Amino acid sequence: MEYRKLGNTSIKISRLCFGSLTISPLQAHLPIKSGADIIKYAYSKGINFIDTAELYENYEYIKEALKDIKRDSYVIATKSYSYSNDTAQKSLEKALKEINTDYIDIFLLHEQESEHTIRGHYEAIEYFLKAKDKGLIKALGISTHRVEGVLAANKYDEIEIIHPIVNIKGLGIQDGTVNDMINAIKLAYEKGKGIYGMKPLGGGHLIQEVEKAFNYVKEIPYLHSIAIGMQSEHEVDANVNLLNRGYIPSRIKERIKKRKRKLHIADWCIGCGKCVDICQHGGIKIIDKKAVPIQDKCVFCGYCASKCPEFCIKVI
Repeated sequence: MEYRKLGNTSIKISRLCFGSLTISPLQAHLPIKSGADIIKYAYSKGINFIDTAELYENYEYIKEALKDIKRDSYVIATKSYSYSNDTAQKSLEKALKEINTDYIDIFLLHEQESEHTIRGHYEAIEYFLKAKDKGLIKALGISTHRVEGVLAANKYDEIEIIHPIVNIKGLGIQDGTVNDMINAIKLAYEKGKGIYGMKPLGGGHLIQEVEKAFNYVKEIPYLHSIAIGMQSEHEVDANVNLLNRGYIPSRIKERIKKRKRKLHIADWCIGCGKCVDICQHGGIKIIDKKAVPIQDKCVFCGYCASKCPEFCIKVI
């Protein structure tokens, strides 16, 4: 496994990042021990970097895995929608407590859209900067689905890490093409930002051309790491093979091809529209007073499920 220093920070990460959304209650909802075992298996294969978020509700998986992983050899990145001093404090304290750790390596403001959004959340940034001075976090950053978000982060020296969406077809990029995103990432890279990409397979839509899609992202020289979902040991093996060899052995590839994700909405949906409000991709709509997935736009993030008051939405 290849490792790189994350921009101008002192944090050293594997080229693969364990995308933990897939094991969380929003998606596979694996038992705690099963999810922790996959995290530990990935670590045994050289993956020392995990991406999570307060929204994912999966801190307990990481806590369990850390019982067998030396903390200072592991890099944890988490995200929250904090916008104020109080919300930032609560988010950080929640992460520290539920993961049972003394510090978080990377804390990101979740889904920042533009300079306006960053300004609106700057009170939270100020809190995290103070937390960094106290050693409670090591680096501060943002995640974004927008080219404008990357360009805005480039204007702030205090934003050290950017976690943007990038894939061969530009799926999920809300305000431009994949080339627009790569150009913005290049500028960030030249400024010394640490950059790790998300959704290299477009939330699963590119699974049928997995090698072409992954190799495209792998060859982008401005990405220090690539976050990709893993919910089984064979998916870990597949991703390690993609990184190291550029292909997946046929026996593993066949298992992956059989897995086709979809957004499932139960019959008891009341059509409240809260799922539509959170979706930034147009992946769900209210039709005839019921939520309906728009499968060609859905990136299977499961964020809509987190807002459903009736618990009727799930990525399966």
